[in-house]
Amino acid sequence: MERMEDMEGMEGAKGAAEGWRVARTAEEAVGQLRSALRDVGVILPGLWVDPVSAAQEEPYALVDLGRCNLQVASRLAAALRGVARDGGA
Repeated sequence: MERMEDMEGMEGAKGAAEGWRVARTAEEAVGQLRSALRDVGVILPGLWVDPVSAAQEEPYALVDLGRCNLQVASRLAAALRGVARDGGA
């Protein structure tokens, strides 16, 4: 598993050029993801910071994507295909 510092080094310049950066907190990551998903018409109602992992001594909390219905899953897949097709992450 890569450390956050390693990810920042790899993604920092690219992210800054594209208007995003690696989140510093789990809450910030959830906010970034929620906003990006909303921009492509996808809402994951169960998107949140996993409280069990956030309470651990390990410095990286997990982001729980939750559950979604078939329509939302299809919209998410289409959005990801669009990014891949456009040469994104």
